[in-house]
This record gives sequence, C-alpha cells and structure tokens, in this order.
Amino acid sequence: MKTKPDLSFWKLWNLSFGFFGVQIAYALQSANVSRIFTTIGADPHDLSYFWILPPLMGLIVQPIVGMLSDRTWNRFGRRLPYLIIGALIAVVVMCLLPNSGSFHLSISSAIIFGLVALMMLDTSINMAMQPFKMLVGDMVNEKQKGLAYSIQSFLCNAGSIVGYIFPFLLMWVGIKNTAPAGVVPDTVIWSFYLGAAILLICVVYSLVKVKEWPPKEYNEYNGVAETREKGDSNVVNLLRKAPSTFWTVGLVQFFCWFAFLFLWTYCTNTVAFNAFKTPTVESVSGISIDGKLYTGKYLIINGDKIIVDHGKATMELPAVVKEPFTLTKADIATTLPDGTVEVNDSETWNIPAGAKCQFEKATVLDATSPQYNNAGNWVGLLYAVQALGSVVWAVMLPRFRNRKFSYSLSLLLGAAGFIMTAFFTNKYLLFIAFVLIGCAWAAMLAWPFTILTNSLKKGNIGAYLGLFNCTICLPQIIAAIAGGWILSMLHTPGEVAPEYLMMAVAGIALIIGAVCVIFIKEKCSDTKPQETPEISENI
Repeated sequence: MKTKPDLSFWKLWNLSFGFFGVQIAYALQSANVSRIFTTIGADPHDLSYFWILPPLMGLIVQPIVGMLSDRTWNRFGRRLPYLIIGALIAVVVMCLLPNSGSFHLSISSAIIFGLVALMMLDTSINMAMQPFKMLVGDMVNEKQKGLAYSIQSFLCNAGSIVGYIFPFLLMWVGIKNTAPAGVVPDTVIWSFYLGAAILLICVVYSLVKVKEWPPKEYNEYNGVAETREKGDSNVVNLLRKAPSTFWTVGLVQFFCWFAFLFLWTYCTNTVAFNAFKTPTVESVSGISIDGKLYTGKYLIINGDKIIVDHGKATMELPAVVKEPFTLTKADIATTLPDGTVEVNDSETWNIPAGAKCQFEKATVLDATSPQYNNAGNWVGLLYAVQALGSVVWAVMLPRFRNRKFSYSLSLLLGAAGFIMTAFFTNKYLLFIAFVLIGCAWAAMLAWPFTILTNSLKKGNIGAYLGLFNCTICLPQIIAAIAGGWILSMLHTPGEVAPEYLMMAVAGIALIIGAVCVIFIKEKCSDTKPQETPEISENI
C-alpha cells in the first residue's frame, strides 16, 4: 500500500472549506425551525413533533450516502457528486422554508409545506455534509488527520456562529424584524437567502479546488486491493457480540441527545417568555359547531362578515344559532368597498338553526410582537455563545487525567445551564447558561466515539460506528414524540404552555446521563484521545 503524501495547509483547508457553508445552513435550521413554525401558527404542543424529521433523515440518509459513495466514480469524483446534489437541493429549499407562511395557504397547509421543506432541507444537508467527512479519511494520512480535523472543526464552528447570528446582524443593519400574522420576518427570510448564497459559493469553490484520486490511485493509497479486512455484516450478530462499552456509552448518549432535542425545540419560546416578556394573545384555532371543528385563516358568516381572521375573533359568536347561516373557510379574503367579502380557495357549509357553537381558543405567545422576534434573534446569539464555549471547553477536556470524570462533569455543567435557561429572566445572564451548555456539547462530541473505538476490534469498527449513530438519532426521535405529551402534562388549560419547564426536564435528563457515565468501563488507559474532532453531527 502506498503512503499517502503530506498535504499543504491550504489543500487541507480546501478539503473542508465547503463545511463552512453547509454548517451555516444547519445552524439556520437549528435556531429558527421552532420560530418559523410558531410564527405560522403551530400549536406549542406540536413543536416537538416537527423535530422528528431531522434525526430521522440523518438515520436514513447518512449511511446510504456513505455506502453509495464508496461505489461511485465519475468525472466529478467519488464523494463530490453527492455534495453537488445535496447542496443544490439545500439552496432551493432554503429559499422556500422561511416563506412557508407567505404563500396565502391555510395554517394547516402552510405547516405541511414547511414540514416537507424541512424534510428536504435536512436530507440535503446530510447529503452535503457526509462527503467532507469522507474526504479527510480518503486523502489525508494518519499524521495529518489531527490537523485536518482541527481545520474542519474551525470551519464548522465558524459556520455555526455566522448562521446563528445572521438574523441579529440583519436586524442591526435595519432589516425589518416583524411581519404580519403568519408571515416569517424579513430578518429570518434574508438570513436563509444569504446562507443559501454562501453555501453555493462554498460548493463551487470545493469543486474547483478539490480533485479526488481516481479509483486506481485511491485503491493504492488506501490498500483496498491488498488488505480488505472482513467483519461480521449481520446486524443481529454485531449487536449480540457488542462490547459492554457500546451499550453503556449508548445509554449516556440517550439522555444527552434527548435533552438537546428539547433545547432546539423549546429554547426560543422559553427565552421569549422569560427574558423578553413577550405578550400573550388569545388565539382562535377555529369554531366548534355541534362537536365538529372548522378551521381556516379566514372564517366568514353569510359571505360578508369575517368572524375569524388569522386566529383572531372579530365578533361574538352565539352559543346557539337562532337562524341558519353559511360558514365559509377561505385562505384569502378581501373586504371590498361595498362591504362584501371576496374570497379565494374557499369551502362553504350550511349551518342549521339550533346548532351549538363555540370558539376553540388557546393562550399563546404573540409571535407577531417585537418582543418575540427580538427573542428569536437573541437565541441565535445564545447558540453562538454555546459554540464558543464548546470550543474552549474542548481544548480543556484532554487536560483532565480521568476521561470519565471530565465526561460526567461536563454533562453536569450542561444540566446547570439548562436549568438556568428555564428560570433566568435576565437575557445577559443567559450567556452564562449557554457557556455551560457548550461544555456538555463539547464532551458529547469528543468522548463517546473515542471511548467506543478504543473497545472495538478493527474489522468491525465501521459497522459498529454506523450502528452507534442510532444512539444519536433514536433519542431525538423519542424526545420529539414524547415532548408534546410531557408538555401537556405540565400545562394548565387557559394559560400559556410552560415550555420553560421543558428546559428543566432536559436538565434532569443530563443529570441522569452524567450518573450513567459511572457504568462505562474503558479498555484503554490512555486518557488523551488521538483525534476528537469538534464537529457537529447533523443527525
């Protein structure tokens, strides 16, 4: 097997530069998805369900891209074709997702559109992210992998910070930070536009600067023809023979990723409620008539009286209908000078006399208020602080003599940050909370794979690492399913949903994870990892 040559700093830089653009897209998604769906009109109890899609897509897409790219070769290379496809889809979807509320759709239709866009965005981000991880393994020798991962780490965190603070910066330069009901503010929309443009530039740069080795040369450098170790390909056998470390580290992973899914889901509304004193409004989800619920952006009686307008009741509704009337649901309604209402995309029902009617109402945060949208931008700053705290703590982690102690301590610090976020009402003190959350994030990215790989036999490392990704994806899926149920248990009817308590639940989950570190048995006494790339796994 030929020895891989040393690469110059700038060649190593070029291999990972596209990560900067991909990570901007990921950061914009992470920081703004809950804000977008809340603005469209989603029920707070449903927010966690929308977060099922990102880990589910990671669970499906990343292994598929990895396997297919191993078998691919064309004029663009082995890994780069998947970068091209993923990035181009991401650019298009980034222009659509923040506009989900701008197409005059009903609330339910806008949410469905947003969900499809989110699914496509996360799929494409996963597809674009995988090639950069693989290029380092393909083309960088063992001596330079530490430097290569450090460069990738820097670009990853730099992209995250840029994506997180984009809405805040655009507000600072004068872009409008509020919008009509159901419409996402321009600061968010233009953040996605700029992120898409930067991603496109990064992809073009990568295509120009990166030249992958052709199959013959690749095989020579990676020893594919000479030494191809065979491992067990049966998943059941692999799991049955898995070392105890696989299961104990996976247990810790469960509580960690469960907690962070709640952070991404409920952070914006928590900060808006606690630190920005966002006003609440009584939202009308529809009209219940004899037990049947009628919903729509506009609900109109007898074709000329708008009774519900974007979740707001414009007139009283009799408990019992005295005279028959028509009820029209419309996505677009315009009051003409003569007082009549012109509707588009409508559906009409005849309501008989004697029918029992009532508004279906809920108390929610006013997503159109300046306070809410200022909070949304502030959350981007908090995530940027988390990224910076994570970088600093990642430097400190190898200095601890006991790896398990540093792992557990980091999770406890993160738990303290989550609980602070739940109850702090000063927006500046939240910086402290997110520095602590960054400590947990750094340990979650550095230690699990390091501890696991030290306990694995070489022939099955790839298979086990692929299975280990499930300990990242599955906890998020379970948390997304359980989130709405837990919030409902904590919610008092008639009051705003206590999403801040979900942050405390996340803190408790991290405390449990820190305790579970005790059960990990390491097989390697070396406490300093050879490679601990501080890279956000978009799964």
